[in-house]
Amino acid sequence: MMKQKPQKGDSMGRMLNTGGKIKYNAKKALTEFKILLRSIPATVVTLFVVSVVCMNLLANKTLLQLDWIALDGGILISWLSFMCMDMITKHFGPKASNQVSILAVGINILTCLIFFVASAIPSNAGDFSAFDGIFGGTWFILLGSTIAFLASAVVNNALNHMIGKGFRKNPDGRLAYVARTYISTFIGQFLDNFMFSIIVFVGFAPIFWDGFCWTVLQCATCALTGAIAELLMEILFSPIGYRITKKWKAESIGKEYFEFIEREKQS
Repeated sequence: MMKQKPQKGDSMGRMLNTGGKIKYNAKKALTEFKILLRSIPATVVTLFVVSVVCMNLLANKTLLQLDWIALDGGILISWLSFMCMDMITKHFGPKASNQVSILAVGINILTCLIFFVASAIPSNAGDFSAFDGIFGGTWFILLGSTIAFLASAVVNNALNHMIGKGFRKNPDGRLAYVARTYISTFIGQFLDNFMFSIIVFVGFAPIFWDGFCWTVLQCATCALTGAIAELLMEILFSPIGYRITKKWKAESIGKEYFEFIEREKQS
């Protein structure tokens, strides 16, 4: 029995059907994201985005460099980014936290672009070389911070969620919150610091900064020291995050988002 050749109309129909599905899924994802942004309290999103932008700027300065350790200014604010991610993951889930992380990175890139344009515009009003040097930025610092932050954010949010699922009897208790935030923050921070240091200070700095570089040992100790320091900050401020997430649940924050997700699961 001879097989019939696929008709041109059938192929076109499948292409249109596939295109329709992609368009529908894209529209649904955009609607979900809009609802998410309406649902997360604006203060948390603002602090999260500002901390990501500040991390990128502060990373331009090395605070300490010895034979066995080096620290950059980013460790002064990165704990806030991870605390905000932990709060969002706890209440809205890891997918929501990943989406907000991507938004923060996008805003950071846009901010750096504006800073670069401002620094590149000449001025006859005075000497702005210091301003241009800081806010003009360095492309490989932006690249390193973007890659490291996105990778560590995904790991942090996934770990936070998985650890939380292990507390089946009391998933909303203080012990569950402490375990999920402390462990995920330490591992996520270590990964963020290490990847950034390797990319910037081992990969690009020797080429573009006249031979200046960190050793792999310095990168590892920087990552470990930074993770410990940021974990201490998490321990200090986690009671605030815990109370906020408890308040979110009591006040049904994000009800519209959760209802949308539930409807999509049933459809």
